[in-house]
Order: sequence, then C-alpha cells, then structure tokens
Amino acid sequence: MKRRERYIISGLVMFLCMGTIYSWGVFQTPLRQTLETLYGEPVSPTLASMPYTTFLFCYAFSMPVAGLFIKKINPKILAIAGSLLISLAWILASYAKSIEFIILTYGILGGIGVGTVYGIPMAVVTEWFPDKKGFAVGLTLLGFGLSPFITAPLAGELIIKFGVFSTFKVLGIAFAVILTLLSLTLRFPNKSEIVVTTQKHEDLGFDIGPKDMLKTTKFYALWSCYAIGAFSGLLAIGVSSSYAQQVIGISPLKAAFFTSFFAIFNGIGRPLFGAITDKLGSKKAILISYSSIIFAAGLSLTFKGNIIAFVIGFSILWLNLGGWLSIAPASTANIFGKPHYTANYGILFTAYGIGALSQGFIGGYFKETFGSYIYIFYPVIVACILGIFICLIFLRNKSVKG
Repeated sequence: MKRRERYIISGLVMFLCMGTIYSWGVFQTPLRQTLETLYGEPVSPTLASMPYTTFLFCYAFSMPVAGLFIKKINPKILAIAGSLLISLAWILASYAKSIEFIILTYGILGGIGVGTVYGIPMAVVTEWFPDKKGFAVGLTLLGFGLSPFITAPLAGELIIKFGVFSTFKVLGIAFAVILTLLSLTLRFPNKSEIVVTTQKHEDLGFDIGPKDMLKTTKFYALWSCYAIGAFSGLLAIGVSSSYAQQVIGISPLKAAFFTSFFAIFNGIGRPLFGAITDKLGSKKAILISYSSIIFAAGLSLTFKGNIIAFVIGFSILWLNLGGWLSIAPASTANIFGKPHYTANYGILFTAYGIGALSQGFIGGYFKETFGSYIYIFYPVIVACILGIFICLIFLRNKSVKG
C-alpha cells in the first residue's frame, strides 16, 4: 500500500507534459514571424492567440465526454489513446503552412487529447487516496501548474536552436514516448487495496450520478463558483506580461521572468487548496479563495504601478487558479460521492471552459474601453463577491438535495 504514491508521481509528470499549453506565449511570436517569412502570411496578434483559446475550449468540453468512459474502459487504453492524439497534434503542427492549420492541429486535436487524458490520473489518484483525495489530487496537478516554469525555457531554447516547427516535432515525439509509458502505469485499486478511512467528509456516502447531479442546485452553485474562480485566475495569467510592461513599466525580459515566477504559485496552489478542502471542507475553501482574490485585486487597485503590490497581487491570483483546480474536483467527490466522480467532474469542468472564454472577452473589452489593464480588477472583484453569495446561500448545508 505504500506504493500508492507512485500514481501521484506518474500523474505529476504526465501533467507536466500536458501543461506545456501554458507556454504558448513562447511559441506565439516566433510562429508569427516564421509563417510570414516562409509563406508570406501576416498573422495578427489576435489570430495568433486563437490556437491557445481553441485548445482551452476543446480541452474543457472534451473532458466530460472522456469522463463517461474512464470507468468503462481500461484507464491505460484510454490514456494511451489520448496521449497519442496529443503527440499527433504537435507533430502535425510542425508541418503547418498557415495559422488555421495550427488551430486545427494544436488547438482542436491537442485540446481533445488533453481533455481525454486529463481526468484519468486524477480519477486513479482519487481512488487510491480516499483519505486524502484533495491533497493527493493537488500534488498530481502540481505538474500542470509548474509546467510553464520548466517547459517555457526549454521550448524557448529549442526554438532558438532548431526553429519553431522543429520544436513542435521534437516535443510531439517526446510526449508520445513519455505519456504512453506513464499511461501503462495507471490502474484503479481492487477492493483489497482500497484504503479504509474513518475520516468524515461532507457527503462521502452519497452516490449521485450525472443525471441526478444535474437536477440539484448544488451542482449549479458549484459550477458557477468554479467558473468565477477560473475566470479570475485565467484573466490574471492572460495579462500578466502585458500588465507588467504597460502598468508597472518593466522590460519584456523582466516580465517574462515574473511570468515564470508566478507559475510556481500556480503549482503550489493545487496541493495547498487540496489540503484546505480536505481539512475545512468545500465551503470554507471556496470562501478563502474568493477572499484572497478580492484582497489581491484590491491591493493592485490601491497601489497602481507599485511593483511590490504587483508581485504580491499576481502571485495570489495565480495561486488561486491552481487552487480551484483542486477545490473543484475534491468538492465534486465530497458533495456527490466517488462512484461517478469522473463523469461528474467532467461535466463540472465545463465551467473552466466558460471561464476561459469569458476572461478573453471581458479582459479585452476593459482594456480597449478604458485604456489600461488596471481596470480588469473591477469585474474580478464583482464576480468574486457574487461567488461568495452563491457559496453562502447554496452550499451552506451538507445535503446534496435541492
């Protein structure tokens, strides 16, 4: 039983590979320059960001479909299939002659591949660690949060030495090998291997399937809270570099350094808030997250242009994005039970996709309307206050009904 920790390690490395998506900023400018030089195709900054946006959307909305099959199909087979799709997406992208082909391969195929694989290590770890599911899942997801800190510099070096298209191919081949081999290690425990725990969780005895879950107000409350948390965190990630340069007034090089630095907090937030959810429950974890986000936004508004306030504020915002990727899955198991966890969380994860889409539109609107990224904190504060009310009203009791 002591060997159950190996599933955390396998999942962590898999997420480290899949989290390379958050390093898209490293590819974006070289890709625009290369396409224009080789094929004479000018690519606008907005269009160049579409592979990333498309990826997030496909990743979020393919996960519910994959979640329906995790318990029906051997997790190894499903993980290998998704891993090969991820690899294929990166390798095909290396043959691109237009940004539209990158959107089709890297964005759509890659997003579906990650959406297929994403829930499998989480489901496996949740089964092996029923006593510490929030913390264990958080540790596993640490790889996704830390990925930009490791993969962004690596990808940057590869692009300098071999070019952007060769880098797509090298990473695609590497992912094929690493993800496929690690997929072979994944399995659910049998009855004799399951850890028996007397620890009390919110609704651990419930066995609520997707159809019944969708009939409860608790699902829509948790979905709304997750969308707000994802919106706030992804908005911070999306504007960190631009905010640093335009509001704080630092160089692009220093802005890139801070982006890598903030990725550490994104990683730490996952086991930290996983442990908080295990210890204090979903409601308190959500309230702590929203309160800290409001504090970070208020700090940035109060001390405009102050680099210390910038570092503290954005560290907290990145921490909370990582935190929500532990709060949400742990809360799904807490509130609706474990038997249908993978399918239930897959449906809940669509909130992440909506948060990703809304942050792009709202962030861009406030920047264009008011002329500064500082104004993005107003919708963040309003959204989190709304989230606090939703949490207090609809997540106040332990009953899943109503």
